[in-house]
Amino acid sequence: MEKSKVYFTDFRAKLGEGLPAKLKRLIKKADISQIDMNNKFVAIKMHFGELGNLGYLRPNYAKAVVDVVKKLGGKPFLTDCNTLYPGSRKNALEHLECAWENGFTPLTVGCPIIIGDGLKGTDDITVPVINGEYIKEAKIGHAIMDADVFISLTHFKGHEMAGFGGTIKNIGMGCGSRAGKKDQHINGKPHIIEEKCQGCRRCQRECANNGLSFDDVKKKMTINTENCVGCGRCLGACNFDAIEFANWSASRELNCRMAEYAKAVVDGRPCFHISLVVDVSPNCDCHPENDTPILPNLGMFASFDPLALDQACVDACMAAAPLQNSQLSDNMAKPNFQDHHDHFANSTPESEWHTCLEHSEKIGLGTRKYELIVIK
Repeated sequence: MEKSKVYFTDFRAKLGEGLPAKLKRLIKKADISQIDMNNKFVAIKMHFGELGNLGYLRPNYAKAVVDVVKKLGGKPFLTDCNTLYPGSRKNALEHLECAWENGFTPLTVGCPIIIGDGLKGTDDITVPVINGEYIKEAKIGHAIMDADVFISLTHFKGHEMAGFGGTIKNIGMGCGSRAGKKDQHINGKPHIIEEKCQGCRRCQRECANNGLSFDDVKKKMTINTENCVGCGRCLGACNFDAIEFANWSASRELNCRMAEYAKAVVDGRPCFHISLVVDVSPNCDCHPENDTPILPNLGMFASFDPLALDQACVDACMAAAPLQNSQLSDNMAKPNFQDHHDHFANSTPESEWHTCLEHSEKIGLGTRKYELIVIK
């Protein structure tokens, strides 16, 4: 396979040109205009940040991408899907309020914001995974798959399981509905937290397999383990966080499942990808906090190839010097420190990222070989 082109510019700003304008110039140089967006619905997938976290991408960057799409005649909307875990983004109402509080509104970004998997995270569509080894059909937010064009706008940072959160994770995990996230994260079946169950039976209405039984004496729901298929739709239906899964996948399997979900999202339609290596916190933006960055702000990257983009970003990170007074530098200063020669592994030794890129190349998501084109 030929090398993919990855375009790069740093965060240096010239007099009279702010960083949003520089981002516009980068994605134009990367030839985003070769995608026909005229009167097309364009989904711009990003992470709005958990409440309490300040490491997520600023809305100004989203506005820059929206402006370019509009100039090309597209009809853009920002989107993300609801979270599997309890937090401030587990349903569309709370998710939108979180986005607004973090600065993402139609006024600030110049386009609507649509939660991709609907009110409760159950509005998804099954999408076949070509060459999938772990996932045969991915459960993707309906609005995301309804779009004619797909653009990912990623905050590249560390991650406590996947090593780093890059473009493939933003697409694969981020576009999965709540049931889709369960497919990637968890093996097994749910259980009911009895003290949280309100006996409302909403979950039972979502179950298509008679996997839930109601105890008329206790007025509590129970899992019928013989019928339950572990689809996760009951989790999305519960407003009280009374349903949870316990069997979490290991990092390597999680990485492979994320890659296959990402492939389901991008296959067969025009796509473009942008990744900003800035505020490289050690953990995901899903945390309600962000620790100090472990690496310096390195730059903005863009490509039509999501795998080449992740590879270019991680290569830039590995070539950078760790920042002092960070989780990474603290770990490296410990007396028993074991150097993995990998900033993300040194920051979070239990994490692992190589499998994701290896599996992505194996299933045809892209290539790890790239030509870096520097834009001044």
